[in-house]
Amino acid sequence: MNLGRSIRCALLGLTAAVVVSCASTLDGTPVSIYADPFRVAGLPTTSGPNGLRPGAPAPTLTADNADDGAIDTLALSALEDIEAYWKEEYPKYFGDQFEPVDGYLSWDASDRNNREEFCEESTRGVANAAYCPLDRKIAWDRGVLLPAIEEQFSDIAVVMVLAHEYGHAIQDQANLVGNRRDEIIVAEQQADCFGGAFMRHVAEGRAAHFTMNTSDGLNSVLAATVSIRDSDPNSRSAVHGSAFERVTAVQIGFTDGPSACGKIDLSELEMRREDLPQMFEQDESGELPPTEDTLESFTKALELILPVATTPEVDFSGSDIGCSDAKATDPVSYCPESNTLGVDLPSLKKRGTPMTMDSGDGLGLPVTVTGDYNAYVVFASRYTLAKQKEDGDSLTDPKTALRAACLSGHVTAVLGSPTDNPTADTFRLSPGDLDEAVSGLLTDGIAASDVNGDTVPSGFSRVDAFRTGVLGGEEACGRYA
Repeated sequence: MNLGRSIRCALLGLTAAVVVSCASTLDGTPVSIYADPFRVAGLPTTSGPNGLRPGAPAPTLTADNADDGAIDTLALSALEDIEAYWKEEYPKYFGDQFEPVDGYLSWDASDRNNREEFCEESTRGVANAAYCPLDRKIAWDRGVLLPAIEEQFSDIAVVMVLAHEYGHAIQDQANLVGNRRDEIIVAEQQADCFGGAFMRHVAEGRAAHFTMNTSDGLNSVLAATVSIRDSDPNSRSAVHGSAFERVTAVQIGFTDGPSACGKIDLSELEMRREDLPQMFEQDESGELPPTEDTLESFTKALELILPVATTPEVDFSGSDIGCSDAKATDPVSYCPESNTLGVDLPSLKKRGTPMTMDSGDGLGLPVTVTGDYNAYVVFASRYTLAKQKEDGDSLTDPKTALRAACLSGHVTAVLGSPTDNPTADTFRLSPGDLDEAVSGLLTDGIAASDVNGDTVPSGFSRVDAFRTGVLGGEEACGRYA
């Protein structure tokens, strides 16, 4: 987030929202983000186990250089389920018979004596998982990468990593993407999408080795996708996409299946990006810590983007301002009776503190992505409750929570789309701000909660509502009443 000179108070085109928001189930049935807050892309929100099924059969697949340990067993079990899925699904979508990859390789990046090569490169010290089109093989690091993902996210997040790599094999077999540099991001988006399609298969209970619920299980898959993102969009190695883009691709696959994944191309991606910031300007940090002054200026920006008849007052004495008709929510509360936003500034500043890249394992895989916009989007979401109050909506309904996320997405998009019309003391979005918002939505969902801080259990649904607002504008958020 940065102080800017201008802001556009306009809606983004609805075409993008139709293409990429989770607007239909696999059979094409339209689904409103408010249709049932306790369903996920047409599936019920479930709790229960995640990961390997109790008593799951041992995998019959083998990998070169495997050590037969728990990580290799986990990886091969996942790949056996993924192969079975594509054997059934590939002919439906691509017309030909499915051909499994030609082999698998495991290595240990922590082993200094490692001599394995993959795709004509040494794997020594390489913490990665990949598909190699040269020999049609998939390989992974069992010593550093997969254990870190398993420990920080879950077994089921490891499955998603391998489903992504198999997505590249599907692209290769179906000849979907070329080799130009500007098409690499398309290849990564398609692979995320194919991974999402497989994860729905798991969520539906149809995988032999794995099970996944659609609450914390699916949340962990998306959280891992957020973590393994392009954190520096200015880097030449930034080819995987932002967290916002990666989660979008996973959700497209989960909701609409493999056919939608093949439709992701450069033009679709550019339409999705619209005017959202992609690169940092020279010497730009992208960080603007919340203060009383910045939040007062931010409130003025919110008035322009989402006007209400009476702008809420901002009280910096704390989040608990003695409201009689709503519970206090940390770090920002909205009190309907007094039309006041109560702010616990130290707590909000803590929420908006940028993350450190090293999570302790040297991989830079943070469980949450933090930064200034993680604070501002929460403030914006509480402001949206004043809009919902003015519209006559209930403020204590799960649909209230989703509309708060959606309207916050609309605010976010406008902040990312400046025009030449100058407006003093307003803000503009920075690259990475969307990722911070998405991570917060997955972690605690306060930006997708009602006036009492109650949210819906599915991070998927919370992010889906936010993205609907980003890509479709206020009109796409609509009225749920």
